Amino acid sequence: MPNNSSNHTDYNATHIQVLEGLEAVRRRPGMYIGTTGSRGLHHLVFEVVDNSIDEVLAGECQNIKVTINEDNSVTVIDDGRGIPVENHPQQNRPAVEVVLTTLHAGGKFSGESYKVAGGLHGVGVSVVNALSERLEIEVSRGGKVYFQRYRRGEKQTELKPVGSSKTTGTKITFRPDPDIFEKVDFENDIIIQRLRELAFLNKGTRIHFVDLRSGLKEQFRFDGGIVQYVAYLNQGKETVPKKPVYLEREINGCYVEIALQYHAGYNEIIYSYANNIHTQEGGTHEYGLKVSLTRLVNDFARKLGLLKENQGNLTGEDIREGLTAVLSVKLLDPQFEGQTKTKLGNPEVRSLVDTVCYEGLEAYMEQNPATARKMIEKAIRAFRAREAARKARELTRRKNALEFTNLPGKLADCTSKDPGESELFLVEGDSAGGSAKQGRDRRFQAILPLRGKILNVEKARLDKILANEEIRTMITALGTGIGNEFTIERTRYQKIVIMTDADVDGSHIRVLLLTFFYRFMPDLIESGFVYIAQPPLYKVKKGKQERYLYREEELEMLFETWGRDGIQVQRYKGLGEMNADQLWETTMNPETRIIKRVELIDAIQANAIFSILMGDKVEPRRRFIEENARLVKNLDI
Repeated sequence: MPNNSSNHTDYNATHIQVLEGLEAVRRRPGMYIGTTGSRGLHHLVFEVVDNSIDEVLAGECQNIKVTINEDNSVTVIDDGRGIPVENHPQQNRPAVEVVLTTLHAGGKFSGESYKVAGGLHGVGVSVVNALSERLEIEVSRGGKVYFQRYRRGEKQTELKPVGSSKTTGTKITFRPDPDIFEKVDFENDIIIQRLRELAFLNKGTRIHFVDLRSGLKEQFRFDGGIVQYVAYLNQGKETVPKKPVYLEREINGCYVEIALQYHAGYNEIIYSYANNIHTQEGGTHEYGLKVSLTRLVNDFARKLGLLKENQGNLTGEDIREGLTAVLSVKLLDPQFEGQTKTKLGNPEVRSLVDTVCYEGLEAYMEQNPATARKMIEKAIRAFRAREAARKARELTRRKNALEFTNLPGKLADCTSKDPGESELFLVEGDSAGGSAKQGRDRRFQAILPLRGKILNVEKARLDKILANEEIRTMITALGTGIGNEFTIERTRYQKIVIMTDADVDGSHIRVLLLTFFYRFMPDLIESGFVYIAQPPLYKVKKGKQERYLYREEELEMLFETWGRDGIQVQRYKGLGEMNADQLWETTMNPETRIIKRVELIDAIQANAIFSILMGDKVEPRRRFIEENARLVKNLDI
């Protein structure tokens, strides 16, 4: 719309800003790393590590070491070829300097230095340099060690030789700029998850992790690659076959690896990757796997007479029940949909994966007919249960997001219809539920009492799960639906707070609920909607002074401050011991309560832990508890 005002501001060439070099990155970091929070901070580490992994993919690197230093700087060392140090022909300065200071500069565009690479945008290390308070690089190449230092992307020293070396490789040390990032504090779990994943995907590569702040050390090397990955995901489960099926083949320059195995449970786990990038939204490669598997199992079921001519085909959902699979493709020119690289778009990859899966798995089934029969019979049982699950699911389905008339009777709903401000407390027992109903703020807090322990969903099929009254009540109250009908936009509450007693039974109920959310409504966790309430362990009174304490250590510290004389200590064994006012003040009041958001930092490890703790096998569960008992700080037995 034209502005005819006489006092409008002139707009001319002087208003056009040109951001030189890496200035644009520092001005708008979110455009390059997504966020200046924790995710963006850790993204810097992965950009540097991915360069080392690209050397692995080129067949030039076997060892990578990642160190978190005491000052929260990070050092990444590899034994690859080393970034070239000779002058760049067009830039007339060392190639390593060009890589560190120029966006879209790297050796991955021509396809000559790297046939396969993950970081195809070429902005990785230069963005790390721009967003680092300081960065130092050492390159071992041509018998010499070269060194250069940068500060906030600006060169501080010239590249110069500082020693000799009989090996090759690159060492980068950087400290993220506290002026850019909200907090410069690396989390081990986030980094370890990615390093473990990379070690699985690149068999034989040794990846070391050291945290000099805590002394923690980890080392990953998996000579079995993704076969060990699937075995790791299925640990603690009964499996068919005992060892995962492994298929690999290179077609037209695309390398395809598939490892798969069925377990006795019912959840489907498929992790797909393209050039080591986790394609969380799937894509053409994952679609090719699913289509091929569905076609093959149906063909084989008819061949073995397990499906008659007048029977319909098994669906993909039936066939993938209890499947754990890892799919990894490595190709020259991956096309990712969106900036987040979470969905592969190359159309030709679908048929390549389809071919590898169908032909490889067909040969396996021909050679192992007994195993093939077990796999198919599992799918047929799923087929028979699907109709029962559909009928049970209908009992929990909401007709539309605005209809609240069919909510469960035990739910004390809030008056607000705004999911953004509404909270649902899942409370253990009718007694605590009664106190919570009396003490809550009715405007935005809803209470759903749960009677006893809900079903362990790790060991039940969907039809049985949906027949469980407590779970059905929960699903109806949440409004999201479940399974294929789950829609997070329909959730009626964006805070779902698990509030259980601070004892063994309460902990068990909490794990059962978390298992349910993780297996059947993971989007609630990933969206940050699931929380755990922290009720107090003690009420301490001395004279007119009263305090609530939430950890054992707080009681010891208080004794040191107050002494023990004249102190009355009340130990809360359950939420039902608190009256409504106390429960509101300590656990439900947004101004004073402590609630912890459930975060899925390491999905791979979470899957394994839920399988071990909630699965059928006793020995892995016992071993896990013994190995991790030293990490438990507050266990009430």
